[in-house]
Amino acid sequence: MNVLIINKFLYPNGGSETYIFKLGQALREHGHEVQYFGMEHEGRCVGNRVNAYTSNMDFHGGSKRSKLTYLIKTIYSREARIQLRKVLDDFKPDVCHLNNFNYQLTPSIILEIVKWRRDTGRKCKIVFTAHDYQLVCPNHMLNNPNTRENCEKCLGGHFLHCIKGKCIHGSTAKSIVGAAEAMFWNWMGTYKYIDVIVCCSEFMKQKMDTNSTFAAKTVAMHNFIDTVEWKETPKKDYVLYFGRFSEEKGIRTLIQVCKELPDVPFVFAGTGPLEDLIQGVTNITNVGFQKGEALEKLIREARFSVCPSRCYENCPFSVMESQMYGTPVLGAEIGGIPELIQEGKTGELFESGNADELQKRIRKLWENPQLTDSYKENCRWVGFDTIEDYFQKLYLLYQV
Repeated sequence: MNVLIINKFLYPNGGSETYIFKLGQALREHGHEVQYFGMEHEGRCVGNRVNAYTSNMDFHGGSKRSKLTYLIKTIYSREARIQLRKVLDDFKPDVCHLNNFNYQLTPSIILEIVKWRRDTGRKCKIVFTAHDYQLVCPNHMLNNPNTRENCEKCLGGHFLHCIKGKCIHGSTAKSIVGAAEAMFWNWMGTYKYIDVIVCCSEFMKQKMDTNSTFAAKTVAMHNFIDTVEWKETPKKDYVLYFGRFSEEKGIRTLIQVCKELPDVPFVFAGTGPLEDLIQGVTNITNVGFQKGEALEKLIREARFSVCPSRCYENCPFSVMESQMYGTPVLGAEIGGIPELIQEGKTGELFESGNADELQKRIRKLWENPQLTDSYKENCRWVGFDTIEDYFQKLYLLYQV
């Protein structure tokens, strides 16, 4: 089987790129041919035989003229269609697996796949993995960054709310472009050509299903995680937060609670715009961004970890990694987080944004090590999908 993986970034840039690289590797290990299509970039590490890519678009730099042309290119890209057609004609994929494509590649690539199928008479399935809420929310996060509140006003195709709320970077102009892009492609009906939409949580599936075009196409599949060896690791006396220090992650609420629990030591691992709030909090040790063995050690040795998000998390790796390494999780009851925690077995939940409840839950877990030890033992039997498990499920969708 020939699989063309499409993503705007073809270099390590975030979670969706980690996903496409590992998926491509798994496909090749099972004997399938894989090529990639997206933007050209000096860091590009995967590609296609004919070296056809779109020009790199940097929305945060460039000349005034280039920024003006971006307004049109973010909605429709003739270049993306031309370059993609070269790959389609050469590679002749059986599956086009779309990932993040809005704005830089645009949904016009879907039209080119459909045209190529019609011109050549070939069958080519279109599968889309939704890494965020982009197709139902122009700012892709289902929140209003200005009010710092979660927002579902655009669900059902009511995209004018994006403009009213200045939901994209607090800019009216950018919000107009985002809303126009969403309205145009929904009006065109282009997304009807997608055969399967893979959602990384049941929560995301529910939100995607508010669009009647998507409802019959969505499938919920939690993200995969690397196989982890179980180790009996002695616990140390600290509570761990690891991730981004930002508003939507609930870090402000957590820091407030830390101040109210001066006898409980916390370790924070990460970076972000709210890092300054940690300074001067005597019971927080900020170890900065960690990865690899250093991060694994921090997770394994923590009494428990906290995931205090205020945004609609999809399938946070921090929650899965904690349990895989034998560390219970106290997680916010929001988005896809509750789907990953067996409450009362591998961790507990609290109302997102509720500082009082978060404090009580932390105090309870901290003062009852026998409880967290029992949660730790239950983590031994947590069964998140490995890349092999995930591949087998996805391959069935490729063939339907």
